[in-house]
Amino acid sequence: MSFTDEQLMQIARDVLSTESAALILQRDLINAQFARACHLILQCRGRVIISGMGKSGLIAQKVAASLTSTGIATHFMHPAEGVHGDLGVVHRHDLLLAISNSGETAEIINLLGPVNSLGVPVIGITRHPDSTLGRQCNALLQLAEAPEADPHNLVPTTSTTLTLALGDALTIALMQMRGFTPEEFAVFHPSGMLGKRLTLRVTDLLRGEETNPVISSQSPFSTALEVITSFALGGTSIVGEDGRLAGILTDGDVRRVFSRPAAESRSVAEVMGTPVSELMTTSPSSVNSDQLAYDALRLMENHKPRPVMVLPVLDAAQRPVGMLNIHTLVQAGFKAGSQQ
Repeated sequence: MSFTDEQLMQIARDVLSTESAALILQRDLINAQFARACHLILQCRGRVIISGMGKSGLIAQKVAASLTSTGIATHFMHPAEGVHGDLGVVHRHDLLLAISNSGETAEIINLLGPVNSLGVPVIGITRHPDSTLGRQCNALLQLAEAPEADPHNLVPTTSTTLTLALGDALTIALMQMRGFTPEEFAVFHPSGMLGKRLTLRVTDLLRGEETNPVISSQSPFSTALEVITSFALGGTSIVGEDGRLAGILTDGDVRRVFSRPAAESRSVAEVMGTPVSELMTTSPSSVNSDQLAYDALRLMENHKPRPVMVLPVLDAAQRPVGMLNIHTLVQAGFKAGSQQ
């Protein structure tokens, strides 16, 4: 079959419309059973064992990952492997979150007997409350009665979207019940970008004097060029007699010095001998060494009237302790030009 671009775009719109409409139905199905499920998980002294078959299993793995990343001890168990030995991971203080759209998935139903014998509570996610899973669970999260997004109502699409959304709802509700903080989240994501956003500070990116180009405001322009070139950070901090930041001279400032009409009537020697106090940018933006590196990146990118490539790093007395270059942030793993 041949489809025009407009027909393909309409298919996409129809899929999204079908699934978004189902999410509204799902929202209206939230009831006391959802609250009961939250309390059961919060009271669980062991692990939340999550299981699902096929596409439901893939969603189950994502739900398990979300709960784990927010500090809930969670383990995904493949239901077919469960009845062939993996049930050994289930202990009497655990909880089972079982996912089956029909509520009659054989591999899931086969888990219920052994799990019940251990006294393990079961949270069921299914479309059919009168199914085997629906009848035997301690808390039922019913999926909305909505068509799948394919034209034959066969491919797990809407149903998996609803299951994923319910998993997200559980995750966020439990986060708020436990008072889970961004700092705790960072503990579980020390190497990821989210962790870096919450933990990496400007001082972590500095290397002492190697990253702290500083000259006096009375230094000649030639000295500024030497320092900017030798440090290769894209600029130098300029301090007054008290050692506090008075201005900055960057690669861009250097180019602008030589492009000024006044420079055309002056010799190179005269330009080189000009005190940097006459050429520097005064009152530049800066960051403190204990600020988050992510916040420094946002400041650089949102700087007006144009983004900046470097920022002086200051101590509490407004003395330069380093120079932060946007490339240093990129090398640290931050992605410039996005809100991440």
